[in-house]
Amino acid sequence: MDTTAVLLKGPKDLDVDTLQLHVPGDGDLVVEIEHSGISTGTEKLFWSGEMPPFPGMGYPLVPGYEAVGEVVEADRATGFKVGERVFVPGANCYDGAFGLFGGAASRVVTASDRVTRIDAGHGASGALLALAATARHSMAGLNKSVPDLIVGHGVLGRLLARLTIAAGAPAPMVWEIDESRRKGAQGYEVIAPEDDPRRDYTSVYDASGSVEVLNDLVGRLAKGGEIVLAGFYTTAISFAFPPAFMKEARFRVAAEWTHDDLAATRALVEGGSLSLENLITHQASHLNARAAYAQAFTDPDCLKMILNWKDVA
Repeated sequence: MDTTAVLLKGPKDLDVDTLQLHVPGDGDLVVEIEHSGISTGTEKLFWSGEMPPFPGMGYPLVPGYEAVGEVVEADRATGFKVGERVFVPGANCYDGAFGLFGGAASRVVTASDRVTRIDAGHGASGALLALAATARHSMAGLNKSVPDLIVGHGVLGRLLARLTIAAGAPAPMVWEIDESRRKGAQGYEVIAPEDDPRRDYTSVYDASGSVEVLNDLVGRLAKGGEIVLAGFYTTAISFAFPPAFMKEARFRVAAEWTHDDLAATRALVEGGSLSLENLITHQASHLNARAAYAQAFTDPDCLKMILNWKDVA
């Protein structure tokens, strides 16, 4: 059994190719992918060649950890049925290519305990569940506070803001340096950092991935305030110690989502508390993957690019 997949052979060397799939084993599903998202965080770093050493890293690789599709083969023991719609957080099922992420393909083989059932009505937006679960993971749990300031109004920043409001907390302030990205707020304010006079934030979430902003953020904290690093950072994290000392600043690193986060996020979406609408700005046929990936990583107006793996009307 083979598949059509996006294949990243090296930095900025990306195309669509045909790959052989591993034979499905006990507990595996075969899923026909309908939509896959392009991550402007970790995937961009693999595309650009800037990703630091990472477990399972190597070229050639199949990118993509945000995919939705239809189950076409399922052993009875899996509990899934043919025809069910599922979210697939990537797959490692290819001969001759690393499956680090591995969801950007027309067909994947994956363990049934990795996928999550979703409502078919979500369409392409279902591919955003992983990013929403990442936002939820950074906020949920003991000894965690919801943000009162979010840095960056990309998709992750927007989801953090929406989850904060869904939790019943006061609407956060959001900073965005790109004027075109200040649009699209739902129940919160987005401003340029220089237009914000506040110096008493207690919980600041950085969704920008920029290390340059940290010293400014320390200066905006209330005493004992926390900075949550919710992005992905390729360079060493550093900050001036005296201001952090005076503020008794705390730093926390937010890791990737867990299966429990995914289940909780799905419940929020299906219950109507969290909207995934108006986050996808661009879609393209998988046949145009090379141009789509380049645009996703270089066009500031592209919040989220989705590849369509079925015929595009």
